[in-house]
Amino acid sequence: MKRKEVAVRREEILLAALDQVRLRGIAGVRAADVAKDLGVSTALVFYHFGTLEALIIEAFRHAAERNLAVLRDELARPGPAGERLRAVLVLYGPTKPTAGWHLWIEAGAAAMRDTELRDVVQRLDLRWRDAVVSLITEGVAAGEFRCPDPYGAAWRLTALLDGLAVQFVARAGTVTADDCARWVGQALAHELGQAEPALTAEGR
Repeated sequence: MKRKEVAVRREEILLAALDQVRLRGIAGVRAADVAKDLGVSTALVFYHFGTLEALIIEAFRHAAERNLAVLRDELARPGPAGERLRAVLVLYGPTKPTAGWHLWIEAGAAAMRDTELRDVVQRLDLRWRDAVVSLITEGVAAGEFRCPDPYGAAWRLTALLDGLAVQFVARAGTVTADDCARWVGQALAHELGQAEPALTAEGR
């Protein structure tokens, strides 16, 4: 059978690694299990990524970049800053126990012991926060919001979502999707000097 293109094979390995992270957690991932899922040799996995640690970092980066592509589309969409901001917070938020948040929580925990992974997590996370800062700043300039500190507001809002995500995804049953949407809506209204907006739908 004709050998697959390198980019295609690498993506297959990355997706299989992400499946293993969801199933076993980062600490439980083994290259042998990734290879078994694909019906290839463990040597092939190491040929493409060198080490298990490098594979996990690249797998997380791959998943996060796909989320960020959706974020870029939302930022580029025409319309008032307020509408796009609420849409971005919905994408970011933990309103369903999605695979995306499971991966972020796993990566965040593992990053406490892995400086390379921590650097990747921080860079990708900052891109989400910078997007929120940008939208709030745009809304203030357009007269949509009354917010003297867009940077601080963005960090407070995303920090709230981070905390709710841990409760909603990692500690199932402590809060509901409706709780998350209501509390973030209240915080958003407070930060932007607006009437309370509705936030619903799925998070990253």
